[in-house]
Amino acid sequence: MARAASHGLIVSKPWGDSARYDFIAEHQGRFSRVQVKSTTHWSSGAYLCNTVSRALGLRPHSYTPDQIDFLAAFIIPEDLWYIVPAARLPRFALALNPRDPDNKWFRSMEAWHLLKSPTLRQALC
Repeated sequence: MARAASHGLIVSKPWGDSARYDFIAEHQGRFSRVQVKSTTHWSSGAYLCNTVSRALGLRPHSYTPDQIDFLAAFIIPEDLWYIVPAARLPRFALALNPRDPDNKWFRSMEAWHLLKSPTLRQALC
């Protein structure tokens, strides 16, 4: 939430664990539901970041665009964020390599501008 605010976004957190998302990012009256995940797990040339929900009492399931608008994936050892539109999320995990421009998710690295522009958001979906 602090990193989002540092990019000029207004952030709001739902009360308790009552929502499928972790926070709302608002810019010029437009709201985006953001789910946050983090990773330190490096395997086969990339950091693997889980893209499923493991809510208590429920089987793990993928997030859908009905539940969230974006997933914000934080690579802890690199202090880097990836902003990925929910419509582009893979079923189980993101394979993130910040040093490989050919990595499928490279353009999503530090892409906070997506939370500010509905046109860009739709273009990347």
